[in-house]
Amino acid sequence: MRSVERGWSLARRFGVDVLIVLAALESALEVVVRHDTPRQSGTSTWIAALAIAAVVVVLLARRHFPFAAPAALWVLAAAVSFVDGSLVVFPVSAFLAAMVAAFLLGHLREELMARLGLAIVIGGAAIVMKNDPGGTFAQLILIPALFAIVWTAGFALRQRGARTEAAEERALLAEREREAATRAAVAEERARIARELHDTVAHAISVMVLQVGAVRHHLPEDEHERRNALRDVEQVGRTALTDMRRFLDVIRMGGTDMELAPLPGLDRLDALLEDVGRAGLPVRLRTDGHRVPLPGGIDISAYRIIQEGLTNVLKHAHASQAEVSLHFCPDQLRIEVRDDGRGAGHGSGDGHGLAGIRERVALFGGRITAGNAAEGGFLLSTRLPLT
Repeated sequence: MRSVERGWSLARRFGVDVLIVLAALESALEVVVRHDTPRQSGTSTWIAALAIAAVVVVLLARRHFPFAAPAALWVLAAAVSFVDGSLVVFPVSAFLAAMVAAFLLGHLREELMARLGLAIVIGGAAIVMKNDPGGTFAQLILIPALFAIVWTAGFALRQRGARTEAAEERALLAEREREAATRAAVAEERARIARELHDTVAHAISVMVLQVGAVRHHLPEDEHERRNALRDVEQVGRTALTDMRRFLDVIRMGGTDMELAPLPGLDRLDALLEDVGRAGLPVRLRTDGHRVPLPGGIDISAYRIIQEGLTNVLKHAHASQAEVSLHFCPDQLRIEVRDDGRGAGHGSGDGHGLAGIRERVALFGGRITAGNAAEGGFLLSTRLPLT
């Protein structure tokens, strides 16, 4: 298999070069072997054979000289025709090599060079046909037109390839911009999560520090070991609070409105649904199970998930109504945001808002599914563990 693959690789790389060499040899041999070649000058047969082979073999330099090599074929052909007008038009391989050269000139990347190549092709073909002793006026018109058509084929193919490359570049750029926007959205959501959880965790640590301090002050003076142990715990707690504040300063992304506003939670859910309703989207709330107090981080994230889900419905779904379902279970909180809109066109739900929701769900080890619902519309479903 490796030998076959290596053979195909060599064939793709050097196959055209081999064909060019064979065409040059065929043209030379055709001039030498065929005795019905119309002679127009006193040049020897071998010199004529070398001349026609040189005209064809210049195409070997097409990789390094994409314009000069095929243009040189036409310039040499025109020059040789002044010495022997019948030499260039006689071999079949020379004619095919001229067609390849015309196609390569039309296929050039630079349009200006390609158009200059068209002038060379038409001019060279006209000179060769004019110098051909057996040529007719019709051939003087039709043969340059034929090569111009071949050049046009190369030019059209290059234009199509250029459009394809441009479309691929635009798609790649759009994909990179989308990925960058998603990373920015995720980073912003992580920073907001950290800001929101800071107050919750800081409050809990502050209560612990205060309680430890109160217990330490009420211990008898002779309880030195216990008092010292509690003092160490109190000091560790205060250090943790200081470190959290420093961490929050590092990730803060500007703006004090969010920091001064009260932290959201499910107790503010009714106000959120009213705001969404005033924006033009009626929302129905359905609650199952026994509603229990939630941990601070879960409570905030549940509110944010519903908020982001309804925001996506307003922006993208073109829905007439939505439904929010809260399922309180002993070990988890299930949240569903459903609408009757047109759903996601691709059915995957890869928006930037959903990227932020995934960050929140992953923070607590939960699960999220988002996509087109079987009965129509879009369904966002999350599960947040409570244990």
